[in-house]
Amino acid sequence: MSDSDVKTVILTGASQGIGHATVERFMREGWRVISCARQDVPAHCRRDPLWSHHIPTDLMNGASLENFIKEANAALDGAPLHALVNNAGLSPKTPYKERLGVLNGSIDGWKEVFDLNFFAPLRLARGFASALHKGKGAIINITSIAGHYVHPFAGSAYSTSKAALSGLTREMAVEFAQLGVRVNAVAPGEIKTEMISPEYEALIPRIPLDRMGSVEDVAGVVFRLCSDDFTYVTGTEIFVTGGQHLY
Repeated sequence: MSDSDVKTVILTGASQGIGHATVERFMREGWRVISCARQDVPAHCRRDPLWSHHIPTDLMNGASLENFIKEANAALDGAPLHALVNNAGLSPKTPYKERLGVLNGSIDGWKEVFDLNFFAPLRLARGFASALHKGKGAIINITSIAGHYVHPFAGSAYSTSKAALSGLTREMAVEFAQLGVRVNAVAPGEIKTEMISPEYEALIPRIPLDRMGSVEDVAGVVFRLCSDDFTYVTGTEIFVTGGQHLY
């Protein structure tokens, strides 16, 4: 396969969890990866030459986000972009270890959640629109089951930011269709990651498949939505929940 035949994906939040697993899936399929996260990725994780660029970035900082867009576009060097995966997300707690709710937590905390979970995907989509147009590519926004149902642990700030991202996905799908770019969302349920807490075990009885999902479960769906098998699918949201969203 020549360099011109290799497809490229840009992915945010690549250092752990769903993001890291998604990077691994795309590389396994022969895609080149350009990524960002607040932390650098350990060198041993990037021995594969397909993971060509990782740019430490704080997507809640406007200057840092714009620098990522600039550096990633420079790395593309005029080549087409075939996928943008907006994976980075934030679900903070108050100083009292509570999730940010309607009646607790600072409004500034809410703004930070929306900066990363909602405005960053919007700004990144704009920043890579030209390259995505060249590649007739796809945008995948990682939303959440919490954006559709009241979740006992997610908190109102996180849940409403993900609901807003679901709405943005629909609007983006219509506008980006004019560029030949598809836009879809993937809504994970209870996924076992490094950040999952023991309290989530109590939710398993409400999952028809009777288990938490794996990061690979989500990564597989993200990859397939970017593949040629889904070239007529846009503006949709796929629940990766083991059936939990049916209750």
